[in-house]
Amino acid sequence: MSDLSQLRLFITHPHDCSYLEDEEAVTLFVDPAVTIDGNTYSKLSAAGFRRSGPHIYKPRCPSCQACVPARIPVELFKPSRRQKRCLNNNRDVEILSKSVGNTEEHYQLYERYISARHSDGDMYPPSRDQFESFLNCEWGNTRHMEFRLDGRLIGVAVCDHMDDALSAVYTYFDPDLPKRSLGVYGILKQIALTKELGLTHLYLGYWIKNCSKMSYKTEYRPLDVLINQNWLHLS
Repeated sequence: MSDLSQLRLFITHPHDCSYLEDEEAVTLFVDPAVTIDGNTYSKLSAAGFRRSGPHIYKPRCPSCQACVPARIPVELFKPSRRQKRCLNNNRDVEILSKSVGNTEEHYQLYERYISARHSDGDMYPPSRDQFESFLNCEWGNTRHMEFRLDGRLIGVAVCDHMDDALSAVYTYFDPDLPKRSLGVYGILKQIALTKELGLTHLYLGYWIKNCSKMSYKTEYRPLDVLINQNWLHLS
């Protein structure tokens, strides 16, 4: 479907916000019965939507606009000193790209990561059903970038290949290797992959200024943010 104006959308009832205390969230969902192709997914991403499993959504909170879509224009990106150190510290990491990521090895790492890093969030406790329904999608053209150290899986960056961009869906990693900054490494390697594929942007999801879990995205400069349906460089 090339004309987004013809898409049917559904809106949720207000519910507790997962990111900001004392805030209520309302979410807009694309009709799950609609057949989504790569071109439609690309246009929806450019309009500020995200994917969770097969569902495409966008915050539509009447009293809050804190969730700001963000993406990196990869040709303009310049790594900071900290980011260069991260790449240098992980020179011994082997990277493999897979189209399938729902193996038992992947799930065991995901389970450890969620239990150690996000035990206070909506994704805890982790389950195999949650893992598969959250990350996988039949039409997403999804890649699972494996990070291996001496053959051992230490991280996975999940991203979708769209018409002109990659979308960073989720990164999970060994919580016992904090000095490697594998979350940062995952984004840096997705930026590199976006360039290698000749694509223009890496979508990072939503930047939330007053949420520490989301504020890290401003460390990647320049960062484009969607304001009033216009993509602008974040100053």
